[in-house]
Amino acid sequence: MDAQNDLTNWISSIPKITRWWFFAFFIVPLTTRLGLLDPMSLVLISEPIFSGFQVWRLVTCLLWHPVNFRWLMLLYFLYSYSTRLETGYFAGKPADYVFMLLFNCLCLVIVGVFMGLFILSSALVFSSLYIWCQINRDVIVQFWFGVKVKAMYFPWVLFLFFFILGADWVAMLLGIVVGHLYFFLTMKYPQEFGGRKLISTPQFLYRYFPNEVQTGGFGVPPVRRGGQAGGGGGGGGGHTWGGGRRLDG
Repeated sequence: MDAQNDLTNWISSIPKITRWWFFAFFIVPLTTRLGLLDPMSLVLISEPIFSGFQVWRLVTCLLWHPVNFRWLMLLYFLYSYSTRLETGYFAGKPADYVFMLLFNCLCLVIVGVFMGLFILSSALVFSSLYIWCQINRDVIVQFWFGVKVKAMYFPWVLFLFFFILGADWVAMLLGIVVGHLYFFLTMKYPQEFGGRKLISTPQFLYRYFPNEVQTGGFGVPPVRRGGQAGGGGGGGGGHTWGGGRRLDG
């Protein structure tokens, strides 16, 4: 019972949007590993999409990955950095976070069709990780073997690591590019060039994902709307791989 309670508590502690994404990325690959579905019916192939109306491929290509060690690593990074985004910069703004994911998904699928990429799940994870790293550029991230880098460089270190492991580096590089596109249009351009956000969350998303009032407990400052408390990236503690701390001075 203790193990069951621990699992239940862990699941309930995952932010809602991250929870759905995490378990979708966990379950969809397992269906093919167990022989319940054919992997070729899930990947991004344009011909059956347009001629056979197999539109589900536009979604499943973002959730399927071969079940291997790299898949487990991607699950970890999805859980860790999506949690940090959802409870940090996007705290209390689920519609904005959903829009970020939808924008990234749309860009990845459009480019994936033209480039002939079959699997885009790693690209989606990398796009979100890249955005967190750009928001928290000066946080020190500790990787394996004691390697420590600033968050702004971490996506490239991770990209090199996956490249050495033989992962699909084109999809991961695409994820970095799409993540940078979102970051530039919504954050970098307005802040550094004084312009308006070039893209914004559609109003209809706020009806389905209304803003949540963020309140702090006794002696705890509330999370600032539109930013992270203390500028950090909350969530995902208790580990050293991919964890971070703010530089002093």
